[in-house]
Amino acid sequence: MKELFIKRFEYYKSLGDKSFEQLSDEQMFWQYNVESNSIAVIAKHIAGNMISRWTNFLTEDGEKPGRKRDEEFVNTFKTKQEAIGFWEAGWKCLFDALNQINEENLYATIYIRGEGHLVIDAVFRQLAHYPYHIGQIVYIAKMMKNNDWNTLSIARNKSQEFNEEIKNKLEGEGLNSNSSPVCFENNHEVREEYKQ
Repeated sequence: MKELFIKRFEYYKSLGDKSFEQLSDEQMFWQYNVESNSIAVIAKHIAGNMISRWTNFLTEDGEKPGRKRDEEFVNTFKTKQEAIGFWEAGWKCLFDALNQINEENLYATIYIRGEGHLVIDAVFRQLAHYPYHIGQIVYIAKMMKNNDWNTLSIARNKSQEFNEEIKNKLEGEGLNSNSSPVCFENNHEVREEYKQ
């Protein structure tokens, strides 16, 4: 189970990483208005949440006493690399925690702000939360880059070509065309129940 969790989170992290690669320092800190968050600030919030939620997650409440959530929405970074460094620290904390999950603790109760959650539910909660914000990052980056944006998904008006490419690839590997590949960056793996 933890391998699946890690794979899903790796995919969403890659969307953020590939967005950052396309941005200048100035673009990382751009805000539409004073009430909007820059990409750097969204990354800061995601990482701040990860560090709080996943540090010693099996034995400590996920809302750490030292967390200052409101300050996550104030930019304190000077450079793009500084923002990415904090982003990476958050992801390291998450992946280290996910590697501690096993069959014995998957349904154990952990706490977030004093509220009990099963470990699996806490993971699902963040699989909704982090992609929500990463979607914001991608959307803002795409707007800023406009025609210079390198798509992270199927290119506009290229769905048919993409579907044909996948079909040809599966057939070339001797897989039934109705097989369902794991959706992770065109990974060729096929779930066991779809193998023929």
